[in-house]
Amino acid sequence: MVNRWSKIWVKFLLLAVGLVGVGGGCQSVEQEANREASSLSEVLTPAAAAIVEAIDVNAEAGAPTMVMERIVPGTPIQRYGDEIVVAGKLFRTGTPVVLWMDEDGYDGYRVERLFSELDRAGWDETMDDGVRLDSPNRYGMRAAVLTRAEQERVRGGGWDLPTLQRVVDQFVLHYDVSGTSAQCFKRLHDDRGLSIHFMLDVDGTIYQTLDLKERAWHATVANSRSIGIEIANIGAYENPDAEPLREWYETDDAGVTRLTIPAHARPERVRTADFEGRPARAEIVTGKVNGAELFQYDFTEEQYAALAKLTASLCAVFPNIACDFPRDAGGNVRETTLSTAEFKAFQGIIGHSHIQTNKIDPGPAFDWERVIGEARELLKPDGEAELLSTES
Repeated sequence: MVNRWSKIWVKFLLLAVGLVGVGGGCQSVEQEANREASSLSEVLTPAAAAIVEAIDVNAEAGAPTMVMERIVPGTPIQRYGDEIVVAGKLFRTGTPVVLWMDEDGYDGYRVERLFSELDRAGWDETMDDGVRLDSPNRYGMRAAVLTRAEQERVRGGGWDLPTLQRVVDQFVLHYDVSGTSAQCFKRLHDDRGLSIHFMLDVDGTIYQTLDLKERAWHATVANSRSIGIEIANIGAYENPDAEPLREWYETDDAGVTRLTIPAHARPERVRTADFEGRPARAEIVTGKVNGAELFQYDFTEEQYAALAKLTASLCAVFPNIACDFPRDAGGNVRETTLSTAEFKAFQGIIGHSHIQTNKIDPGPAFDWERVIGEARELLKPDGEAELLSTES
């Protein structure tokens, strides 16, 4: 048992902040110290008694005892700008994250269209405008991985973290074929009635649009068990001279390739002002995905750095997401869709092309080894400091 004098000192601290009942009143410290420890709870409010009990438990376990602090009503909670939301809880990533409730965030819970005229944004007006959406909601429940009893328990939003950690075991990577996160949200949310947990913009900013407890609509059979991210990139094509590649990239006489965001993709909404993006590799990348020979420009350095930290964070929070990707017999990234049995068994980081035969993202330019290698380094004990440091 913790020293009674310590508990009496705690009591006087609690008295100062109004958590002690008046029954303990004016007795001397010596008198209080001679009372049985159990009787202390008789003069404390329930909240204060719980605090003293926690101090007892921590002391007996050899853990540091809590420092009492008066909470001023209305005091804002400090945030660092790198948190993600998992079943209502905040977890840090070490890279800038804009949440759906933040200024300039993208809200996957909203019914209204974001990029329509304000007076045409509502559901009725959306239907009148001929936008064919199946439901005002763009997300659902992870029903396929829950028992009926669990569905009843969480359907109002009441997810507990252990249940979510048990059922989520895949992190699905997409490229957005929109080029920027703003344009991606318009196409998914406003135009198609779909959703995604994260978007990764060209400047490395991550946007979270839904709590990870939600079933986002992004990858068919993987939706109930996965977390999804749309990485801003205009995509891969069978022709290296395809119009989207010519529109979005230019290479100067010195061989430097730059990202040229067209006006219709809303470059003004890229969070980094006057951002000048460059693919991590200047030359166009070619490779096979699901039998097609494709050409694609690489993702930006900023995107790779942010994605590695997010991947490490998700692997740390969700123990069933292994920090690895589907590999072929030679240990390289798998170029084809997994079989039904392979997909069912796989736990880890997976591409959209590994799930559906008609998909090719994240494409041949995506550097799987780099992302997984950097994420694994961050997950090592000596990588923890870097993971938890916020970049501005």
